[in-house]
Amino acid sequence: MSENLNGNKKEAVSFFRPNPVLRRMSQIADRAGGNESATYAGIAVKTSFFLAVTLAGMIVYLLLNTSVFARDTVLTTVHYGKTFQFDLGKTEAITLAAVMITGLISQLVGIFARKTIPVTGSIYSFSQGFVISFLVFKVLQGYEYLGLEALLLTAAVIGVMSWLYVSGKLRPTEKFNTILMTLVIGSILLALFSFICSLIPVTRPFIMAMRANFGLCVALDLIGIVIASLFLISDFGEIDRCVKGGYPKSTEWYAAFGLAFTVIWLYMKILDLLMRIVSEKNNK
Repeated sequence: MSENLNGNKKEAVSFFRPNPVLRRMSQIADRAGGNESATYAGIAVKTSFFLAVTLAGMIVYLLLNTSVFARDTVLTTVHYGKTFQFDLGKTEAITLAAVMITGLISQLVGIFARKTIPVTGSIYSFSQGFVISFLVFKVLQGYEYLGLEALLLTAAVIGVMSWLYVSGKLRPTEKFNTILMTLVIGSILLALFSFICSLIPVTRPFIMAMRANFGLCVALDLIGIVIASLFLISDFGEIDRCVKGGYPKSTEWYAAFGLAFTVIWLYMKILDLLMRIVSEKNNK
């Protein structure tokens, strides 16, 4: 522990704070001083803003899908799992790829250039909304209800994790963050190993067999959901530090985007699991 210029104790910064956006936020050394400090209400409003932008991305896709994409020339028919099948047009494919790449770039820029988060965070949220709408209303034609089910389950998980944090049953201690980062790194290494093996002719059949194994895929999806859920605890802890530590008002944007990022990620993981279960069920 060390002390800042105001004589207040400052927590040591740990390498193992999982959320990259919030970890960058916690590296800010100075405090608000005479300026207005961050508040829970301010963070809540800005988190709602990012989620509203996500909704806007969904609406834009729907508008394009009923106009521009509806007149598009079919490029290919895509099979997603054993149940879902859809026609993908050239314009739609190019637009979707551009949106996804733009979202990825904006996410990376926001992580390393904190002051851009009001803009880059909005671009990222919009891109994710666009992709979510594509999945729900194009890939899941006839099964759009899965999008609503994923939303309700996401809200339920957030509620449970909020209760666990507020009640003190689960807090982002140093050990907690270390375990969480170990799980994240392990997942990344496993995905990288799987990708490399899929490129090698000798090991490719084994990887394809693993990817076709329903039980294994569901287990991996559940692990991903658990990791995303635990990230919420880490986010709550960083938000607490932001407010109680008297961080500047501008850090509300960083905290809000970090939380919105986790919520969107959790929703996508839950939606993927529901799609996999329904696909398997319909093909028995």
